Amino acid sequence: MIPRYSRPDMVAIWEPEARFRIWFEIEAHATQKLADLGVVPQSAAKALWDWWATKPAIDVAAIDAIEAITKHDVIAFLDWVAQQVGPEARFMHQGMTSSDVLDTCLAVQLARASDILLADLNALLAAIKRRALEHKFTPTMGRSHGIHAEPTTFGVKLAQAYAEFDRCRARLVAARADIATCAISGAVGTFANVDPQVEEYVAQQLGLSVEPVSTQIIPRDRHAMFFATLGVIASSIERLATEVRHLQRTEVLEAEEYFSPGQKGSSAMPHKRNPVLTENLTGLARMVRSAVTPALENVALWHERDISHSSVERYIGPDATVTLDFALARLTGVVDKLLVYPERMEKNLNRMGGLIHSQRILLALTQAGLTRDDSYRLVQRNAMKVWESDGALSLLDLLKADADVSARLSNAELEGLFDLGYHFRHIDTIFTRVFG
Repeated sequence: MIPRYSRPDMVAIWEPEARFRIWFEIEAHATQKLADLGVVPQSAAKALWDWWATKPAIDVAAIDAIEAITKHDVIAFLDWVAQQVGPEARFMHQGMTSSDVLDTCLAVQLARASDILLADLNALLAAIKRRALEHKFTPTMGRSHGIHAEPTTFGVKLAQAYAEFDRCRARLVAARADIATCAISGAVGTFANVDPQVEEYVAQQLGLSVEPVSTQIIPRDRHAMFFATLGVIASSIERLATEVRHLQRTEVLEAEEYFSPGQKGSSAMPHKRNPVLTENLTGLARMVRSAVTPALENVALWHERDISHSSVERYIGPDATVTLDFALARLTGVVDKLLVYPERMEKNLNRMGGLIHSQRILLALTQAGLTRDDSYRLVQRNAMKVWESDGALSLLDLLKADADVSARLSNAELEGLFDLGYHFRHIDTIFTRVFG
């Protein structure tokens, strides 16, 4: 985790002290249920909860010092707690294995991280919706292959982004449900030394569901899907960020990131206003996606368990969630403050002498009796003259002067085919589909 790209609430989930507190809750809840079942004394559970009620500080350094000797993090933690609680702590971890603690803790952390990310997505969706409605009928150039295609509106561009992130949210809701499972099943997952009721109780107390078959660890297909979902969200972030970067290019300049008072764009060139935030988002998206392949490779573990996944998850759990949290918040700020230039959009729409209406002419000629191939040829031979003049010529004027075209379409009919509003007849339908 890099502080430059981190926000405190998400970072807090992954702090060592937070992790140890979750470990204690898992152990204490398990001990409580074991006591209720008569496996251990009620005094053992009471001793743990009485100590916890004092709101003790977790001495991370002391636990680390024990681990330096034991070479085992869970044992180090249990030893430290035993030193604080006293003899009753010997009943902790009855019938459990380390993965019961580690995997259930990771499930809690990822669920909590998901809740923050879902809140981030809600904020982003609200910002996109507001700007989409603001520019619902702001005409702009639609582009395919980076080349002028046909008109659209800036609101439609944003409506597409809204629909995409709405799907991302739905996927994350599903991924959260998938990852939030509890495993307290003991060595190789057979419950030989711990009753399944303990697992059910701990899951209930921590807001998790029960893992049907844990085989000592929670199957990593769940984690693979979770991180793949984060990767898809990151890609959607990059898609919108890339759109802004293209629109901010000097030759286009239809929209740009907010440039705050006192901000500087270049150490060498005082005139520069660079899309630094969206370029940064492109890079952050790459980092989030870098977690996906290791998560997929973690699925194929040996037999009932191995720990080849462990080191990977210690990296990607914090890094992917912290980075995505920061990226979503940054993108929300970009959208919220995005500077939009309708006049420049109009100028670009008119940049190529009416070529954006070529398909309407093609269709009108086919309906006037020409074959599609002949219609295409007539429109294209005039369109290429406009293209080669860099928009200095007018497609409408050339079509009016073309005898083969005028034989089929009157001047008035041709002029009607250059109506910009024609392209926006179904904007309301799109918005209803997206926003309800």
